[in-house]
Amino acid sequence: MFVNYFSLIVFGEIMWKKLENLTSKIYEKAVRRKGEHRIALLIDGPNMLRKEFNIDLDKIREVLNEFGDIVIGRVYLNQYASDKLIEAVINQGFEPKISAGDVDVEMAVDATELVFNPNIDTIAYVTRDADFLPAIRKAKERGKKVIVIGAEPGFSTALQNIADYVIKIGEEFQLDKEKLEKKKKNKFLKVEEKHKDNNGKNEKENENNNEKNTS
Repeated sequence: MFVNYFSLIVFGEIMWKKLENLTSKIYEKAVRRKGEHRIALLIDGPNMLRKEFNIDLDKIREVLNEFGDIVIGRVYLNQYASDKLIEAVINQGFEPKISAGDVDVEMAVDATELVFNPNIDTIAYVTRDADFLPAIRKAKERGKKVIVIGAEPGFSTALQNIADYVIKIGEEFQLDKEKLEKKKKNKFLKVEEKHKDNNGKNEKENENNNEKNTS
């Protein structure tokens, strides 16, 4: 009778620990809700930054902000990328990675490395290309969430099926040229105002120096 009672206590403790672990896991999943992910955003430039899509990177950022914070934002480009495109990528707050070889290979290697990054729990791909399937499978094996942002035509069905979230690019993602021109103009005005302020400060300093010299 004593042995049975003792066994029940031990069994109860084991079950309680299991329940605690299960509750902890459920809590972690609940805490890491849709808007609380730490995202690595990888953009396949040659595949997606094309005239026919006319994608506004700011709008991609806005959509991903609903999922969480973009911790890493990279745009992969080939050696033929224009200086204008590289400048636009930098101005929109992304890191351009220019490859002399195959862009897909470099992006896939980086994506596989990010799978082991503890500060990242979600990897977002902007691509239509099925070449990234092995990297995505590895990410999912390691418990990472995967978002795929693509466009038709040529948006891989396999990519769409494997992703946790799929976002199809439409007209709402297109670059607003008027907005871009306005942004450039505002930036120019700010630079001009700063230049005027600096000139004003220099003039005052010169006046003060002249007064000291005359006195």
